[in-house]
Amino acid sequence: MAGRGKPPRLSGNIVRQRLLEVATELFARKGYAGTATREIVAAAGVTKPVLYYYFQSKEGIYLELMQRGFKQFETVLDTSSMASGNTEQRLLHLCGQVFGLIVEKIEMVRLVYSIYYGPPQEAPFFDIDAVYRKLFETVKQMVVEGIQKKELRKGNAEDMTWAILGALHITMENELSHPEREIGEEGLRRILKLIFRGISIQKGRQHRGEKT
Repeated sequence: MAGRGKPPRLSGNIVRQRLLEVATELFARKGYAGTATREIVAAAGVTKPVLYYYFQSKEGIYLELMQRGFKQFETVLDTSSMASGNTEQRLLHLCGQVFGLIVEKIEMVRLVYSIYYGPPQEAPFFDIDAVYRKLFETVKQMVVEGIQKKELRKGNAEDMTWAILGALHITMENELSHPEREIGEEGLRRILKLIFRGISIQKGRQHRGEKT
C-alpha cells in the first residue's frame, strides 16, 4: 500500500496572504500593541521564522498590509475618476466603488479606525491622512468639473465635497457599527441623490417647478 506522502507545500504567495489576513483580523480585534507575533504565526499555522522571512517583524507585516490596502484604495479612486457619464453618474460610481471596497475590506477599515481614533498603540507611522486627502481632492475635482460644465450649480466646491463625503462616511460607519440597519450601497445612492437634488442645476430647477 502506498504511503500518504507529504502534504503539498504551500506557495510563498499563499503563505504571505494567510499571514496578512490573520494579522489584519488580530490587529483589528486586539489592537496592534495587544497582538503578539506568536499569535499571528499560530493563527496562520506557520512558524516565526516564516513570518520573519517574508516580513522581517510584526512592524513589517503591519506596514505591508497598510500599504497594500491603501494601494487598492488609490487604484479604485484613479479608475473611478476616469469613468464616463455626467458628473452625478461619475460621483455615484466613485462612491459606490469606494463603498464596495470598504465592505470587502471591513476588517482593514476597522483597523485603520482603531489606529487613527483610538489610544496610542505604538504602531509604525503610516500616513493615513494622505489617503483621505486624495479621496477629498478626487471628489472635489469632479465637483469643480461639474460646475464648469454647468451640470452642478455655482457654489463652494469644498462644501459640496464635504456633503458627498458625509454621505459616504455615514454609510461606512454604519457598516462598521450597525450593519443590521442595512443601509448598504442602495441606501448610499439614495442619500447621494438627495444631495444632488440640491446641487444639480437641472434637478434643482425641477424641484422648484421651473422650466428646464
